[in-house]
Amino acid sequence: MISSQRRIIELTEYQPTSLPREKLDEDAAEGLWRDYAGQVSVEFPSPKTDGAWRLTAQGWVGYIPLSPELGVALRPKVGLSNLFRMLEYAYRLESFRFLDDMFESSSLTEFYERLARVLARRVLDRVRQGLYRTYVGREERLPYVRGRLDARRLAQAPWRTDLPCAYQDRTADIEDNRILAWTLFVVARSGLLSESVAGTVRKAYHALQGTVTLFPVGAKACSGRVYNRLNDDYRPLHALCRFFLDHVGPTYEVGDRKMLPFLVDTARLYELFVAEWLRAHLPAGVSMVAQEPVVIGDALRFNLDVVLYDPATVSALCVLDTKYKAATAPSAEDVEQVVAYAEAKGCGEAVLVYPSTLTKPLDAKVGKIRVRTLTFSPSSKLDHAGKEFVSKLLSSITLPPDNLGVVA
Repeated sequence: MISSQRRIIELTEYQPTSLPREKLDEDAAEGLWRDYAGQVSVEFPSPKTDGAWRLTAQGWVGYIPLSPELGVALRPKVGLSNLFRMLEYAYRLESFRFLDDMFESSSLTEFYERLARVLARRVLDRVRQGLYRTYVGREERLPYVRGRLDARRLAQAPWRTDLPCAYQDRTADIEDNRILAWTLFVVARSGLLSESVAGTVRKAYHALQGTVTLFPVGAKACSGRVYNRLNDDYRPLHALCRFFLDHVGPTYEVGDRKMLPFLVDTARLYELFVAEWLRAHLPAGVSMVAQEPVVIGDALRFNLDVVLYDPATVSALCVLDTKYKAATAPSAEDVEQVVAYAEAKGCGEAVLVYPSTLTKPLDAKVGKIRVRTLTFSPSSKLDHAGKEFVSKLLSSITLPPDNLGVVA
């Protein structure tokens, strides 16, 4: 975890926090304003702020290291257990059975550290068993024939004594393992780990060195991968890597930056959570697409959070748009947006999904499109809340006869 000698400024989502001028170094504040303006609003001391610093977290949670002596912790407005549940579902971690004690974490950074320990130990286990290897095609000149001799290149330079060969090399230096090495490298530089866990992470990273090339990869590389009986145990490892790489922060660099931020966009997390819950709990016969791109004209492009389909006719049944915010009623902009999405897909159902109950919910017609608001709270009673959400979602959608059974 974070060193006990580092001073921590704690901020809660959307709640302004004032600090006396002397409590925040101007260089640190300028760095926060310059590099993390999207995550924290920084108001400099002025008559407007009564001569104090005013900091407001902007819908992100996590940790920003400003210096070895100072960091900013961004706390969620929802309970930590609710946040952990969203992370668990959004990154498909619930099926891997290693989160048994994660919900006991007292902070998001402790949750991060526990997951880092799990990743490092599992990588070490896999190194002891032997890393997954596969054949990679190579072409190079050798002093002997290996694989297939390239006669054309040989004829072009007959005076050379080395031979142009094309062969298959069985190696562990492949993307499956490069994802692990890069993630461990990033986690080791986070500045969020206790010395014992940091030592385990470094040990796992060094166990890959010399065999696996350190090569930058993004979170997208961890999704949509193909597994077989020889590398199926990489599935949970890559799920964990996706979690870490998705939240490294928008400003991380490969250079000599010693500490990296850990930042979670809560609106994006809620969107992923709802999509993954639906993927796992929709009744058979209803399909869904998350983040479906739609293009209007030559320049207007946007992604739809979730679209439900009738797979038999490939027609859209409903468009869903998640709104992670505390609201009493949907805004006009929210309604206009989801109606535009439904129009683009040619369906008559549009749903706005909120994490808390609205005091003024909506169920109305906008032209031919029915617009509703629904609540899906990632509460401690997640199964009940999820089933109720799916039941209400499907209650007014005309489903094919095969889909009239009980919601999973």
